[in-house]
Amino acid sequence: MQHRKLHLLPHLLIINMCKLLFIGDLNEGTRSLMRAKKLEKMVKTVVKVSNTKVPYIAGIDKPSLIYRIFHKLGIPLDIENLNSKVVKLVGSNVFDIIWVEKSIMLKPSTLKSIRLKNPLAKIISVSEDDMFASHNRSVYYDKSLPIYDIVFTTKVYNLIELKTLGAQSTELFLDSFDEDLHRPLSKYSDIKTKKHDVCFVGTFEAERAETMIWLSSKGVKVTIFGNGWSGLKNKYTNLIIKDKPVYGEEYVRVINNSKINLGFLRKINRDEVTSRTMEINACESFLIAERTSRHNELFIEGKEVEFFSTNEELYEKIQHYLTHDNLISGISKRGRKRCLQSGYDMTNQLSIILSKTTSN
Repeated sequence: MQHRKLHLLPHLLIINMCKLLFIGDLNEGTRSLMRAKKLEKMVKTVVKVSNTKVPYIAGIDKPSLIYRIFHKLGIPLDIENLNSKVVKLVGSNVFDIIWVEKSIMLKPSTLKSIRLKNPLAKIISVSEDDMFASHNRSVYYDKSLPIYDIVFTTKVYNLIELKTLGAQSTELFLDSFDEDLHRPLSKYSDIKTKKHDVCFVGTFEAERAETMIWLSSKGVKVTIFGNGWSGLKNKYTNLIIKDKPVYGEEYVRVINNSKINLGFLRKINRDEVTSRTMEINACESFLIAERTSRHNELFIEGKEVEFFSTNEELYEKIQHYLTHDNLISGISKRGRKRCLQSGYDMTNQLSIILSKTTSN
């Protein structure tokens, strides 16, 4: 548990006076919007521009066939006119930092225009996704990598990989929780009265579904919140499918109101840890997540959190803790303590990014 809060006093004044252009997905419930709002409390000025339609309504705002084809080819269409908006903004403002979150439609010519009009600005790329994976990249992103002053990633393996694509400098930050949002709720403090025995919040994936169906067949009642699960609704006795995403305070209530929260990783992103790991623990709620070396670096198994590697191990741990629920509270409290003591909060992680950017 080597992570500690970074002391940033030498750069605090510089950071406080920064004018920052934030480019990211500003839809409600997104991690990008969370970071943008947090940054507004940390620097002098934040000008925000969304790289996606706002509001974007899943199931209604479906991308066209042409858009999907070009996206598959790695040449995403700039249907929100992001490039022209950014060029216009940098032409009429002087920014200290250009903060870009996974804007794969942002063209190299746009970044070069920023360099020309704001020559002293630091241009950084920030993403919690696996940006070496082809499905997260584009022709524009690859050609833009050498232009960024620093590329920030939560993936240890991306540090070297992105340099092979041309990145000048890569730096690590951690998946984080929002300390103003992700917290324990006293209303749900009694383990005996929690509504859900086992809960999962996340999007449908075939591998996840297989595990859920298997647990259901073993008699485990699982409540699932998220997109894409409607195909399983009313098909399995012990699966309670809500088939809707939950964000913000509703998400926090669901997590707090569950005896056991499940943590699955996206294999397509080569995830070893996600923000869910931090958020659930910060809510002082019990988590059983997939075992990885990175998870074991961040939390102590059996003391602050529980991990599993197989369906059988997951089932055994679910059964153990449901029949010994007096053990859950202690582990949950230690999990939250780890998050607070080790600086897994969003403000600390953003401070690390700002500090490295302004001192570079």
